[in-house]
Amino acid sequence: MPEDYIGKLAAVLAGHPKVLILPHNDPDPDAIASAVGLRFLLKGKFQIESTIAYQGFIGRVENQALVQYLGNPLTNINRAHFQDTAAIALVDTQPGAGNNPLPENLEATIVIDHHRWAAASGPSPYVDVRPELGSSSTILTEYLNAAGIEPTTKLATALFYGIKSDTRGLSRNTNPSDVAAYFYLQPRIDVNALVQIEQAQVPLTYFKNIDNALHAGCIYDDDVIITYLGELAYPDQCAEIADLFMRLQGLEWVFCMGVFRDEFVLSVRTLSKSLGAGKLVQDLLKGQGTAGGHGSMAAGHIVLKKGDDPEQIAGQLENAVLLYLKGKLDVSSYSMM
Repeated sequence: MPEDYIGKLAAVLAGHPKVLILPHNDPDPDAIASAVGLRFLLKGKFQIESTIAYQGFIGRVENQALVQYLGNPLTNINRAHFQDTAAIALVDTQPGAGNNPLPENLEATIVIDHHRWAAASGPSPYVDVRPELGSSSTILTEYLNAAGIEPTTKLATALFYGIKSDTRGLSRNTNPSDVAAYFYLQPRIDVNALVQIEQAQVPLTYFKNIDNALHAGCIYDDDVIITYLGELAYPDQCAEIADLFMRLQGLEWVFCMGVFRDEFVLSVRTLSKSLGAGKLVQDLLKGQGTAGGHGSMAAGHIVLKKGDDPEQIAGQLENAVLLYLKGKLDVSSYSMM
């Protein structure tokens, strides 16, 4: 029960005057909202101050608009953050996941996430990882309810958007708890602000990127799209294009790849009920990069080394995916050369 989690949080936080909250790199609406929700809970319930710091890049205009609407509560991570804090909370990510700035020599005091527990994640004093849920914002909404704390309109709007974006309006990876949180928050949101966030104006390069993706995409067997975008304008551009392609009638799988700075980025979307995107990406990239996700959506990153050819990596993954979908490849034993 959520009430039990609040009691456990109180015990773990005893003696900690300050908390550093770390969402995953390049935070999306769910990561942003749940981090802000935890900060609000820590202050309102436990009178503990906290700082939200992130690594990476907030590139999608919707995400930028959300951060601005919330008053710019996130700051870029630096070494001083780890020196000035007594406790560390990971939100929408886990230790060892490879997609957050937690140093290997430091322990996360608190871990709150809705992704599958990663094998590399070590023990932490407080862990609430529920992969059956569609968003981490659902967990924070439950916490606020259990603590008897009413979210502000801005926080309610952010949490609602976090649930809506990660579950695609309750249409994917949705649990009854997500539905309950969604409809609890709905009458508390700023509808006009949410519309402005979701429909934030985009630069001309956005449409150029779509044009590039449309020309680069290849359709296989009428239900699979694979596209390599080359250089990305921001790291979550692959996810943005993958979401767009999933609107194509009859489509079942989307694999979108690209390069942002020194990282190869992969985003996967699927409507398949029998094959999971998260497990597939983890198997494809094991030993080469980091990956995570759910049944219908997943992402992966490979840090490029000197001499690596991103187009060759994209070609290897494309071949592996096509063989896997035809039942001719066991990805659990697959290894990229």
